[in-house]
Amino acid sequence: MTKKATQIMSVVLMGTPALMVVMSGIMKLAGSQQIVEGLGKMGLGKYITFLGIIELVLVGLMAYPKTSRMGFLLLCCYLGGALSIELAAGEPPVAAIFLTILWIGMFLRNRTMFLEEGVAK
Repeated sequence: MTKKATQIMSVVLMGTPALMVVMSGIMKLAGSQQIVEGLGKMGLGKYITFLGIIELVLVGLMAYPKTSRMGFLLLCCYLGGALSIELAAGEPPVAAIFLTILWIGMFLRNRTMFLEEGVAK
């Protein structure tokens, strides 16, 4: 695969979960009925606004080149927490799909984050 094709695939693969998280954050800040009910059942109703802000900040950190690694790692942590909540609630593990796509996209973008060569010696 050419370098340009790899870059395009990386942007598409990282952009898909990022857009979904942005959409989720906006829906939380807007107070979407479905989100309020769903998170209320899980006992997270009072944190909806806070979670929406966190989602938008994390995607912003990941999108900005100088903080993309930190944003990627924090977004992975956030999605890992979402995955554990989904599994505990008996819901389909949608966060696992987004995590997988995000990891593949970042691997295509910056392999040194995942390979031993990237470790500072």
